Amino acid sequence: MSIDYVNFGTGGVRVSRMALGLGFRGQFDRDEAERVILTALDTGINLIDCANVYGFMDDRRNIGSSEQVLGKALKGRRDDVVITSKVFSPIGNGPNDEGASRYHIMREVERSLARLDTDHIDVYIFHGVSDMSLFEEQFRTMETLIQHGKTRYVGVSNFQAWQVIQALRVQKQINAQPLIAVQNPYSLMNRTQEDELFPMVRETGVGVMAYSPLGVGLLSGTYRPDEVPDDSTLWGSKRKGQIANYMRGRAARVIAAVDEVAADLGVTMPQVAMAWVMSHREITIAISGADTVDQIADVAGALELVLPAEAIAKLDAVSYGMRAVLDGAPDDIEDEFEG
Repeated sequence: MSIDYVNFGTGGVRVSRMALGLGFRGQFDRDEAERVILTALDTGINLIDCANVYGFMDDRRNIGSSEQVLGKALKGRRDDVVITSKVFSPIGNGPNDEGASRYHIMREVERSLARLDTDHIDVYIFHGVSDMSLFEEQFRTMETLIQHGKTRYVGVSNFQAWQVIQALRVQKQINAQPLIAVQNPYSLMNRTQEDELFPMVRETGVGVMAYSPLGVGLLSGTYRPDEVPDDSTLWGSKRKGQIANYMRGRAARVIAAVDEVAADLGVTMPQVAMAWVMSHREITIAISGADTVDQIADVAGALELVLPAEAIAKLDAVSYGMRAVLDGAPDDIEDEFEG
C-alpha cells in the first residue's frame, strides 16, 4: 500500500494520516491485539495512539495493559513508529491518582515508559482538562520531560478551542515548546469541532487527531436499524439496550447514506466514513479503533480512497449539524442529533 505521510500538526515529525488507537473496546485477547498492531504497521501506519488508562477490561486491574502489548509488539521496530500516550484520567482512587499535577505526571510517565519498554514517548498528551489554573504547572512539567528526553512533543485531548489558545498562551509565557496537536471526536455523527476548533486550527496550524471517526462503530456496517446487535459487539454488550436511540431519525439517515455511497463506490462503510473525515484539511490524523486484524486491514483502505465530490456533498448534506453524544444515551437523542 502506498500512502502519504504528513507533518504531525506543527511538529516536524511525519506520520500517516491514519493512526491505530489502542482503546480496544471489543478485544480482550492480547495476542490478537498484538497482531492488530503488527498488521497496522505492515500497511504503512506508523502512528499508534495509546493512554495510561487503556486496557482490556473495564476494571482498573488491567489499566495500562494496552501499553504493555504495544511495547511487546514493537520489539525491534521502535524507531519506525511514532507513539502517543496520555495522562490525566483516573488510574486509582487515591487523591493523586488523576489530573495534571507535576506529581501525577512525573509518576505516570515513568509507569508508561516501563510498560511500553521504551525510553521516550514521542507525543505525550493531556487526556482532559479540569483546572486551568494548573496550566503553568502542567506545561512546565511537560517541558521538563522534553528536556530530559522522556517525550519529544506535547499534545492535548478533549480541549475546547479557547482552552487550546490559552494553553498556547501559557506555553509562550513560560518559554515552553508549544503543543502540536489536539485530539477530539469528529465524525459524520458528530461535527461539533467545525464550529470553533476548525477555525482555530486554520489560524494556528495546530493539528487535529480525530477520534471515533466511525461514530463509536455505528458507521462500521456492523449495525442495522432492524437488527439486534450480536452479544460479541460493543453495542450488543457494553452498550446493550442503547443502540435503538441511535438508529432513528437523522442518525439512521446518515448510516443509510454511508451505506449507499459505499455500495456505489464498491468499498466498505468504514472506508467511506474514514475517508470523509480525512477529506477535511483541518484533520491531520484519523484514529482507527479497530479491534481485529480484519477491521484494521479493511479501514486502512481509506488511506487510498479519494471520495468523489458528489459523494462528499451527499454526506455533508445528510450529516449537517450532527451533534451525537456517543458516550451515553441522552433522554432525547433526537434533539442531540438535530442540535
